[in-house]
Amino acid sequence: SDPLEVIARAKALSVELSTQITPGFEALVFKASRGIEDIYELTYIRKDGSEFPAVVSVTALRDAQDAIIGYLLIGTDNTARKQAEAALVKAGALQSAIFNSANFSSIATDAKGVIQIFNVGAERMLGYTAAEVVDKITPADISDFREVIARATALSLELGTSITPGFEALVFKASRGIEDIYELTYIRKDRSRFPAVVSVTALRDAQNAIIGYLLIGTDNTARKKAEEALLQAGALQSAIFNSANFSSIATDAKGVIQIFNVGAERMMGYRAAEVVNKITPAELHDPQEVIARATALSLEYGTPITPGFEALVFRASRGIEDIYELTKVRKDGSRFAAVDSVTALRDAQNAIIGYLLIGTDNTVRREAAVALEQIRQDEIRFKDEFLSHVSHELRSPLTAIKQFTSILIGGLAGELNPEQHDYQQIVLKNIHQLQSMIDDLLEVTGLQAGKLTVHPESVSVEDAVADTFNTLQETARAKGVALFSEVAKDLPSVYADQTRLRQILIILFDNAIKFTPAGGSVKLRAGLLPQSPRLLLIEVTDTGCGIEADLAEKVFDRLYQVSERSKASRKGLG
Repeated sequence: SDPLEVIARAKALSVELSTQITPGFEALVFKASRGIEDIYELTYIRKDGSEFPAVVSVTALRDAQDAIIGYLLIGTDNTARKQAEAALVKAGALQSAIFNSANFSSIATDAKGVIQIFNVGAERMLGYTAAEVVDKITPADISDFREVIARATALSLELGTSITPGFEALVFKASRGIEDIYELTYIRKDRSRFPAVVSVTALRDAQNAIIGYLLIGTDNTARKKAEEALLQAGALQSAIFNSANFSSIATDAKGVIQIFNVGAERMMGYRAAEVVNKITPAELHDPQEVIARATALSLEYGTPITPGFEALVFRASRGIEDIYELTKVRKDGSRFAAVDSVTALRDAQNAIIGYLLIGTDNTVRREAAVALEQIRQDEIRFKDEFLSHVSHELRSPLTAIKQFTSILIGGLAGELNPEQHDYQQIVLKNIHQLQSMIDDLLEVTGLQAGKLTVHPESVSVEDAVADTFNTLQETARAKGVALFSEVAKDLPSVYADQTRLRQILIILFDNAIKFTPAGGSVKLRAGLLPQSPRLLLIEVTDTGCGIEADLAEKVFDRLYQVSERSKASRKGLG
């Protein structure tokens, strides 16, 4: 701050409050230290030596016992208002400038406080027209009257004289030649409210007699919101740090514990006195996991990292947000999973002066994860047992069907025409297909484990497509759906599991027939990709209802099928 202004403020306060006030910091916070609301203006000096006028609000910070532990000074740059005032004085056009400034509410009164001038800024801020207030009310009538009463009471105590609640309370200091800037709530015509910072000046004639007052106000809403955000952030920080649900551990730059909160004491079983200035947080962790973390980070960043405290804070020391899970060891030797968030603490020059580790006990989540995994394993085991049972039960009737079909076909040997002979072969192939599917069901345990036995061999694509076509031709004919196939000439064989390739083609072809209405068509096409002749493309297309865009991704979900309601709603899509 400007030292000359600080000296002048100390003198003025000494006279005003009848007590000796030392020029310096005491002069800036004296009123706040006495519990008196204090907003004043003085000149701040930047690092580069330049100066600017600031309006400063001072608040005393107190502990739970109401003892002062510090002060909060919130300042706003007042350059714009100062420049406006200087320009007004220099131009000698006070009245014109007041009327033309929309950024400040400029209200001039007569000596009794009745409004005489109400500028465009006042109209904009308060919602009244000048005609509605001039010669009719005082500025006290547009202020929160409870605040006006409180101000009158405070000034009466401060200055040792009785001050009437009302306009007198707003201008009393200015009437005594004391610079006065204060904050109070203005009330608009629509009854909405906003905080305003008001500067009051007494207007005097040539004989120095007061002829009125000028109140210049600015909307202080933005600064108030900023203050509330700061308070909320501070409350959140305080709540976390003092919470018994979080272990908050602060260290110095070397990692030695300096703060060990009640949450840390509860979680770890140590008292703060047992760890502060004695150990690092690394000594509260499973040493093997700390070594493993150091090794992993060394590989990740290509630099050797010492197993110990460095491994816990390495990322934070590089300005990287870091949240990790490690096992912590309590004083009694018991262990628990913890999630820690690490932040580097820095000074004004951005040098690291310590670290803050905020941790939570992750045991409950871990136990829940284990329980869920057990449930999943039980479900898999149940499915395995069920499918195994069903598969064996299916095998017996299918074997009987195969045997009696063979007997029937054998008895009709020589009596079948070519078309009937083809049907006979389709029946036998489908019996083999069902047998293969039952074998797959018996392998479901391997499928659940991510493994599935396959038997790759050289497979003719033409034969696989033809078998699919012949198997489903009767199904399509019964539904009134035309089938077409198009297979490129001289397709090479593919190396695949023949049974599973046929399963895939039948499922695709059968689904296409199922969702294509009578009179429609389904086409199966096979050929090499032109841009990659080593890859085979098999396509199944149909004239059915299709899949809506919002469901397209669902076709990749395991065992997903569109609900009957969705099918019904899409019947008309064609």
